[in-house]
Amino acid sequence: MTEKNREKERGEEEEGELETSSLDGREYEIQDLRERLKSSGVSRFNLIENELSWRRKFSRETLLAGFKDFVILPHLWWYRAWSAFILLWAVYSSFFTPMEFGFFRGLPKHLFVLDFIAQIAFLVDIVLQFFVAYRDSQTYRMVYKRNPIALRYLKSSFVFDLLGCMPWDIIYKACGEKEEVRYLLWIRLYRVRKVHEFLYKLEKDIRINYIITRIIKLIVVELYCTHTAACIFYYLATTLPESQEGYTWIGSLKMGDFSYSHFREIDLGKRYITSLYFAVVTMTTVGYGDIHAVNMREMLFVMIYVSFDMVLGAYLIGNMTALIVKGSKTEKFRDKMTDLMKYMNRNRLGRDICEQIKGHFRLQYESSYTNAAAIQEIPISIRSKISQTLYLPYIEKVPLFRGCSSEFISQIIIRLHEEFFLPGEVIMEQGNVVDQLYFVCHGVLEEVGTAEDGSEETVSFLRRNSSFGEISILCNIPQPYTVRVCELCRLVRLDKQSFTNVLDIYFYDGRKVLNNLLEGKESFRGKQLESDITFHIGKQEAELALKVNSAAFHGDLYQLKGLIRAGADPNKTDYDRRSPLHLAASRGYEDITLFLIQEGVDINLRDNFGNTPLLEAVKNGNDRVASLLVREGASMKLENASSFLCTAVARGDSDYLKRLLSNGMDPNLKDYDYRSPLHIAAAEGLYFMAKLLLEAGASVFAKDRWGNTPLDEARMSGNKNLIKLLEDAKSAQLTEFPCRSEEFTDKMHPKKCTVLPFHPWDPKEHRRHGIVLWIPHTIEELIKTAAEKIELTSDSCILSEDAGKITDVDMIKDGQKLYLVPEKC
Repeated sequence: MTEKNREKERGEEEEGELETSSLDGREYEIQDLRERLKSSGVSRFNLIENELSWRRKFSRETLLAGFKDFVILPHLWWYRAWSAFILLWAVYSSFFTPMEFGFFRGLPKHLFVLDFIAQIAFLVDIVLQFFVAYRDSQTYRMVYKRNPIALRYLKSSFVFDLLGCMPWDIIYKACGEKEEVRYLLWIRLYRVRKVHEFLYKLEKDIRINYIITRIIKLIVVELYCTHTAACIFYYLATTLPESQEGYTWIGSLKMGDFSYSHFREIDLGKRYITSLYFAVVTMTTVGYGDIHAVNMREMLFVMIYVSFDMVLGAYLIGNMTALIVKGSKTEKFRDKMTDLMKYMNRNRLGRDICEQIKGHFRLQYESSYTNAAAIQEIPISIRSKISQTLYLPYIEKVPLFRGCSSEFISQIIIRLHEEFFLPGEVIMEQGNVVDQLYFVCHGVLEEVGTAEDGSEETVSFLRRNSSFGEISILCNIPQPYTVRVCELCRLVRLDKQSFTNVLDIYFYDGRKVLNNLLEGKESFRGKQLESDITFHIGKQEAELALKVNSAAFHGDLYQLKGLIRAGADPNKTDYDRRSPLHLAASRGYEDITLFLIQEGVDINLRDNFGNTPLLEAVKNGNDRVASLLVREGASMKLENASSFLCTAVARGDSDYLKRLLSNGMDPNLKDYDYRSPLHIAAAEGLYFMAKLLLEAGASVFAKDRWGNTPLDEARMSGNKNLIKLLEDAKSAQLTEFPCRSEEFTDKMHPKKCTVLPFHPWDPKEHRRHGIVLWIPHTIEELIKTAAEKIELTSDSCILSEDAGKITDVDMIKDGQKLYLVPEKC
């Protein structure tokens, strides 16, 4: 879409602004919105159906397009003049129709000509109505197509307008002066609506004094009602035969020496004034007894008329009271609008922003039934049900909340606020910080970005059940696109703080929202935005893991259960890969440990330091938690566990060593020099540590890299008690296992290796699969067994990964890779 086309579209949308105004406040007019309230939110939205008022300046392209398609634009000067001309005839017709019904049985020639001219004018107006553009009640855009214009007029007032233009006086005479035909004259009273609309406009015009306008309107209403009643009073008298005219209110009337016995022959003006006098004194109920009902028909009408006058009197008195106390809604609107005009003039605001301010203020005034203040006194539980009824059908279909729980959506709904926006309004600017999330109930908006050449580019359109603002709010980044209203929109908004509070409680739904945002947003452009969202999702996951770990660390089982019920993953780890089970075990919280195990947390998970939950419990002396973990299947298999155990022995911490051994750590583990913990205890002369290791099953026959046993280390250290302890242990182990010491050690802890049939420096294409073997007692047995399995000659040797020749099986580590090559290599 080019910039020129967008300007043209905006020009067409602006053709029917809410009011005609100038910055100096010289003109401001507003037309009525017919309020036909219904119960549902959709029906209330459709109430905004009439255009408000029109600007006098429009784009040349729109004007030419209107004439080209034979469509009349309502703002044109000649059509406005025509509307004023028709208004005068409407005033004439509204007041003359009751008089024609009551005082005439066939119009005189001069009145017939005048009535004929009036009906011709109304017929011309009917024809023009088929070509007058209008503003759509839902989209709020101007409609210029003739078919929708004609269809709309046919469905509204066409039938009444056409019947009102019929020559009922001629039809009456042609039908033999049947009285029933004359009743159809009352159809012309439908034209009173034009007078009512004109008076309603005057009330909103800040150029005219409001009190004077209201008084004029009230006087017109009173005069019209009494005028109509006077005509009906006279009609009741004339519908009786002349022989019975003495049994009517006017035929039996005597005013001093003057008698109305032959009232048909009296001057028309005198008869009308007499009838009007009767109507007025009856309405005010202050009659002097000089005029009264005579026959039954007149009595019935007087009763009906007086009952109606009670309502009319209350209306007039109530309006006059409102004028005195200055409390009417319209007057408050006028005062606020006057203040707005002064503010805009004083600050010299631009015309566009002035029009938007006044238009939006007018829209709020006309749609004030959506104001939440009307239900503020209702209990919050009932207001929540109202919000559920109004907004649930829209919010539950928003793609951003797809898959979220009903509880989460309910919490969102009760925090929503409803707003209306006019076409052309910009709700969010690109690059701004956003603190509101919007959802579209009705209408169309567009997301506008900046193209490479700097011009505006429409990225996407937002329709019903769409949302915008969520990218900026959830990812804490500036708004990526400008959001502009295309059609009159009904939106509901949610502030950032409320949304964040709900997400903090419903973690699972918050993760769903972020995933939906990443997967379903069609307006994503470029990897940067996707990267920002992915980063934010990772940040949220890390923050959530910290909250779970914090609850486990502080022993808050209630909060921990709440977090997990809300969707938190207990297997998520923090930046050190520490799970909640690590922290609960280290702090000794038995109840939290049991709860996490039941939730399926990995019981043997290692953190970045190689610690498992069981090791954390052992380190911190939490024996009950350690026993619980062992009972549930936790093991002490650690990375580099031999060095870990040897270090514990070297520190001389007997309690710590006892806990390690009692919870399943192997006392015969060896470090990189093949030294077992018993080697370390013997070398350092740690008698008590050696005793603990022997009681746990440590072997006194284990050899290190240099072929030394723990007994050899004890003899070098010179600790006689320790030497005796180890010698006694050696005798006991030989008695229990009557075999060679080497066999004893291997049976207890056999080692394995992987033998590969190629040189370690051979290229990859010459390499083949090897075989895994248990390490025998001699190197010769290993070479023979490997040669048979791999189908090589026994005249071979074993090399290490560094191509060094291995001559003794004690040099081979458990799980080491070996290479079998011919001896000549």
